[in-house]
Amino acid sequence: MKNLKNLFTNIFLYKEPQNVYDFSLPENSNINTSNDNNDNDSSDNSNQTIYANLNVNLDYIKVKYNTLINSDIKIREFKLNIKGKEYSSALLFIDGMIDSASINNYILRPIMSKDSNPTKQNPSVIANNITVRRVKKFNLEDYVYNSLIPQNTIEKTNNFEKVFSSVNIGDCALFIDTLSIAFVIDVKGFETRSISEPKNEVVVRGSQEAFVEKLRTNTSMLRRLISNEDLIIENSSVGKVSKTKVAICYINSIANNDLVAEVKYRINNLNVDNIISSGQLEQLIQDDSSLTFPQIIATERPDKTANHLLEGRVAVIVDGSPYVLIMPGVFIDFLSSPEDVNLKYQYANLLKIIRIVAFIITLFLPGVYVAITNYHTELLPTELLFTIAAARNTVPFPVIFEILLMEFSFELIREAGLRVPTPIGPTIRYCWCINTSERLLLVQI
Repeated sequence: MKNLKNLFTNIFLYKEPQNVYDFSLPENSNINTSNDNNDNDSSDNSNQTIYANLNVNLDYIKVKYNTLINSDIKIREFKLNIKGKEYSSALLFIDGMIDSASINNYILRPIMSKDSNPTKQNPSVIANNITVRRVKKFNLEDYVYNSLIPQNTIEKTNNFEKVFSSVNIGDCALFIDTLSIAFVIDVKGFETRSISEPKNEVVVRGSQEAFVEKLRTNTSMLRRLISNEDLIIENSSVGKVSKTKVAICYINSIANNDLVAEVKYRINNLNVDNIISSGQLEQLIQDDSSLTFPQIIATERPDKTANHLLEGRVAVIVDGSPYVLIMPGVFIDFLSSPEDVNLKYQYANLLKIIRIVAFIITLFLPGVYVAITNYHTELLPTELLFTIAAARNTVPFPVIFEILLMEFSFELIREAGLRVPTPIGPTIRYCWCINTSERLLLVQI
């Protein structure tokens, strides 16, 4: 019995993470030394600067990306002709994450064209029948950055970590021999889901747009709704391994600075390996993770997010998740609908009162039913009491067991409707609801 109790305690109850771990390492100096060396190497690799030798850079890239087994990592090597001199160059990108037309038309074509050589004549001055030419020192880095690549977003970096993080999200990196920097160019072109209607927050008169999984699409929808220069969208990353992009949104002239600083502090100080969805981030930054009540609003509607931003709250968008987190969340927010702003205040307040009453009934009705039928039967009309008592004579279970069985059945119905495949899900749910309703009616009447 004690073992069973400990099992349920370990499964269902929240426990604080342990600071002291029960394990021991073998006293082997070689193992410890190798581990230390690996840690040092990994820390050095994270801050590794780009070399001026292209071959060394390519060897380092091939090792980091395992190009021998990675089929989607592409390295395009070519020659760059400038002023009659050839420079070995290479372009690093991930196939499927980039737009091939952008690379071909706006990077490779201008760079590999024979007409890309600078032909501007140097200014000359004639003095005492002697022609003096002013020879300006040629800078390859400035020429490539300012004149050779006709792309709207290009950035120079001398750190491999910045190169790898940019390439992993759909950019490409240009390496040129003799330059100890790389040009990071925005050529994103991966497939994303188009903007569709909300599925869980449906309204009649409101907006029919929902967030998608692409971060920049979501931020552009907010920019379109809030056409104000005070709307701040700060980028950050969460997860030491996944390095998931996160956007912190707030209106600078409205939001409380302490609230913004608290949100930034909690997000930037997360010591986790990976974050994939906004639900994971919500559990990590909320005040008390053991509390079952929600503390942060999660919504898929841009108009709802814009309204909360205009009220001074902070929104957090996670790349790859169609749900946006809004903080802080108060009790009345979870009893409000996005359509309330489109209704007259009298009717909107009436609907909120109805929702509050429904919440109270849902929360207390099972307990009130058990209390009345078992301990306060005098509150029931006599005819109804006799009917319930006659029905209870043939039921071998107590009332509390029936209530728990009903709650468990509804949870099973909900879970089955979500997990069962779509073609047969509605049919099973409909039959199950009818069967469960008939059984509950037979028990109660």
